[in-house]
Amino acid sequence: MKKVITYGTFDLIHHGHINILKKAKELGDYLVVGLSTDEFNAIKGKGAYHSYEERKLILEAIKYVDEVIPEKNWGQKVDDIKTHNVEIFVMGSDWEGKFDDLSEFCDVIYLPRTEGVSTTKIKTDLYNKQ
Repeated sequence: MKKVITYGTFDLIHHGHINILKKAKELGDYLVVGLSTDEFNAIKGKGAYHSYEERKLILEAIKYVDEVIPEKNWGQKVDDIKTHNVEIFVMGSDWEGKFDDLSEFCDVIYLPRTEGVSTTKIKTDLYNKQ
């Protein structure tokens, strides 16, 4: 079984999220999603509308996702890759080059982002409509 892993906050799920999860799943047989915890998001200075548990529930309902694990810090990726026997690490192209060091442990693939959509854009658009 070929395992794939990706990471993110996955707040306010939109078609860009679905596209990357679908493409990641197509690269293997089993998709693990490292979901940023609320505490880790606070460290990153990133807020989420939904709590970790709510975001996890939503991700687990998406047919491309086989398992959701907590992402608690930047440094856990190597351990996750080893623990889950991951062969492919996937991130969006906006992270291009940032995780090349993981190629020592698995294939690293950067998938193109879906143009015109992001959680930040959705939040901004909603704010500006008020």
